[in-house]
Amino acid sequence: MKVKICGITNVDDALSAADLGADALGFIFVTSSPRYITPSAARKIIQALPPFVVPVGVVADMTYHEILEVINQTRIGCVQLHGEEMPERLIQYPTPVYKSFRVDSGFDPEILRRYKGSAYLLDTKISGELGGTGQTFDWEIAVKAKKYGRIILAGGLTPGNIIEAARIVQPYAVDVNSGVEERPGKKDHAKLKMLFERLKQMNNV
Repeated sequence: MKVKICGITNVDDALSAADLGADALGFIFVTSSPRYITPSAARKIIQALPPFVVPVGVVADMTYHEILEVINQTRIGCVQLHGEEMPERLIQYPTPVYKSFRVDSGFDPEILRRYKGSAYLLDTKISGELGGTGQTFDWEIAVKAKKYGRIILAGGLTPGNIIEAARIVQPYAVDVNSGVEERPGKKDHAKLKMLFERLKQMNNV
């Protein structure tokens, strides 16, 4: 199971997460987010990353050319579309792209059929929020969604519930953000360490 730590805004948090075993780090280029980072600041952090840690750019409802500019500026290795993008947007870019979906009790996993991606991120739907809410959703929905492709599970994941979430969903990857924060945009390194220790314990069972 892959692990992405999202909402990275500084090099200390990035290197701590990478050294603990993160497979990917998320940089949020959505200006309304409290975890927003400029492309130029993200690039400096990305240049400091060790090899094999994938930097992911989180964008929402940007134009094609705006996203291309972010890719070129930052050298991100992957793009997460976190807005209301249409299915055709997934096949337009020079880097891998995947779509996120906000999930509530009325979410129908059938919608994933329309998006021909290599993976799908499922996050908790909260009115007025794009993500980073700290709230979970019914993980059985994620289990049902697995028949449509690889699932990246997000939404309220913490060191305290990561083992249960992974056991129930058995996702391709987990995406953790607010659950390992001291405050929005600043990671709590003790929580980060605990998260990876719990995952290691699970893998050793």
